Amino acid sequence: MNRQTTLILFSFFSIYVIWGSTYLLNKIVVTEVSPLLLASIRFLCAGLLIVIIAKFLKLSLKVSKNQLKNSVIAGFLFLVYGNGMFVWALKYVDSGFAALIAATQPLFVIFLMRLLHGTKIQFKSMIGVVLGIVGMYLLVSQDELVLTKDSIIGIFMIFSCVISWSYASIFVSRADLPDSFFVSTGYQMLSAGALLILASLLLGETWLNPSQWSGKAQGSMVLLILFGSIVAFTAFNYLLKVVSTEKVSTSAYVNPVIALLLGWYVLDEHISVQSLVAAFILLTGVYFINTKKKFVIFSRFRK
Repeated sequence: MNRQTTLILFSFFSIYVIWGSTYLLNKIVVTEVSPLLLASIRFLCAGLLIVIIAKFLKLSLKVSKNQLKNSVIAGFLFLVYGNGMFVWALKYVDSGFAALIAATQPLFVIFLMRLLHGTKIQFKSMIGVVLGIVGMYLLVSQDELVLTKDSIIGIFMIFSCVISWSYASIFVSRADLPDSFFVSTGYQMLSAGALLILASLLLGETWLNPSQWSGKAQGSMVLLILFGSIVAFTAFNYLLKVVSTEKVSTSAYVNPVIALLLGWYVLDEHISVQSLVAAFILLTGVYFINTKKKFVIFSRFRK
C-alpha cells in the first residue's frame, strides 16, 4: 500500500467516523451555548491552532488574493452557512429527521454537477443514492418525529445547508486554493469564525463564558476543535482534490450509522434489527456510488 492510498484511507476514516461523532458533540454543547457562538469558537480556535502548527512545521502561509478569496467563499459555504446554520436548526428539528435530510447531499452533488458542469449521472450512482435514502428512512423511522411550527423553518434551513455544503464540495474540488490542504483549512476556518462572530452579534445571541459551561460541554468542544475541525476537515479538503466529489459526499450516509454505534457503545443504547438492516442498506448505497464497473474507490484519482 503506497503513501497516497494510506492517506486516502485515513482521510475517509476521518470524515466517516470522526464526523459521525460530531452530531453527538454538537448536541451536547448547543444545549448550553448559542449555536453561532459555538461554531465561531470552534472554528476560530481550530484555525489559530492550524496556523501555529503550520508555522512550527515551517509550512508556507503565503496566499494569493484569489486563493484568499476562494478560502473565504469556501469557509462561508461550508462552515458559516453549511455548519453554523445546521447547528442552529437542530434547536427546532428532531435530530433523526435532520439526519435524513442531510443524507440527500450526494443526490444534490450529483445533480449540481450535472447542472453546472454537464457531468453524466452514472446509473450505479443513482442506485446508491436511492439505497442511501431508503436506509436513512429505516434508521430514523423507528422514533416518532415531532414537527412543530418552528420546525418548518428549521427543515427549510437544513435543506438549504445541505445545498450549500454540496455546492461548496464542487467549488473546492475545482477552486484555486493554497497548495497545502492544512493551510487551506486554516484560512477557511479563520474566515468562517470571524463571520460567525459577526452573525452572532447581529442576531443578539447570548454569550456565555466557557468557564461557566459544564465539564461535558467543555470536553465536547475540545473534541470538536481538535478532531471534528482540524483533523476531519483537513482530510475532507484533501479528498475533494484527489477523489470524485460524489464519493466524498458518501459521508452523509455513513455518519448516522457511526452515531448509532457510538450511542450503543457509549450510552448502552439498544440497536434493533431494523437498525442493522438500515446500516446494511446505507453501506450498500455507499458501495454503489463508490464503484464504477470493476474499479474501487482508490483506483481512480482526480488529476
